[in-house]
Amino acid sequence: MINAMNPSIKVSVIIPIYKVEPFIARCAESLFKQSMQEGIEFIFVNDATPDNSISILQERLRSFPERREQVVLLEHAANQGLPAARNTGLRAAQGEYVFHCDSDDYVEPEALEKMYQATQEHEADFLWCDWFLSFKQNERYMKQPGYATALEALKATLSGVMKYNVWNKLVKRQVYTDNGIRFPEGHGMGEDMTMIRLLACARKVCYLPEAFYHYVRLNTEAFTQMGGSIRQQQHLDDLRYNVSRTMDFVRERFGNQLDQELAFFMLDAKFPFLISDQKESYRRWKEWFPEAHPYIGQNRRISFRSRLLQQMAAKGQFWYVWLYYKLVIRFVYGVLYK
Repeated sequence: MINAMNPSIKVSVIIPIYKVEPFIARCAESLFKQSMQEGIEFIFVNDATPDNSISILQERLRSFPERREQVVLLEHAANQGLPAARNTGLRAAQGEYVFHCDSDDYVEPEALEKMYQATQEHEADFLWCDWFLSFKQNERYMKQPGYATALEALKATLSGVMKYNVWNKLVKRQVYTDNGIRFPEGHGMGEDMTMIRLLACARKVCYLPEAFYHYVRLNTEAFTQMGGSIRQQQHLDDLRYNVSRTMDFVRERFGNQLDQELAFFMLDAKFPFLISDQKESYRRWKEWFPEAHPYIGQNRRISFRSRLLQQMAAKGQFWYVWLYYKLVIRFVYGVLYK
């Protein structure tokens, strides 16, 4: 059952919790220190975490007694996965807008206040902003593009120019409820593509050119180091499911109007297979979404480097892909930004 909106709550913050013992204190503190004092609720969803994350959260909350009445802690009896935890939070949310925060990340103190103010100034039901990509010792400012309309933003997102991350966006809860949009329970990899569905339903959008969210990435090779396990196959199945789910939704609303952008979307979805030195990954790239290959090289919104990488792969020149991985990914990102 979905909660009715509480007019006194401007923003509902949804924070899933599972195995984040080293990070939850920083995350919670960054939320409790938000400059927005009133009109906010923090919905923490314990997805049956087996560690001490909840105890640490409760200890942090004791240091912010003024926030106690704004905090809701929901419990899953068994681990259900990230999409289900987000949905549990959505069902409980009462705010006008929804903000997702992953519990191993953290936010700047003025994040919610500034984002909410911008939605009010522009009458927007979908807002995005810049963000920080945080490594162990370094951090990169990740600037996002700005667009005047929801359709322009949707095209850019499908084309791989604008990221569909859940956590640098503030979305009116009504967009979720009016369109029956929920996260894909049981299909975790690619679950953030749900934001594309929301954008496809948005009426007015707004871009705030400031970074507030710190996306902490300590394991830079998580996608490519899954090996040949059952878990890897589940990730791959989830990814294909979410790509298809997203494309079906967009086509239902726009018909063939965005066919080119959807081809770019397919190419973008399998692009991580080229960020590897494994032949199996290259084989997978060739087999996935071959119907999108005629569009390779046409997406002028992405970098020449990315287009060239795809063109070389399409020609079977995987020696270039291998060399790119070793020189750029392993050295530049693996050493300089580690």
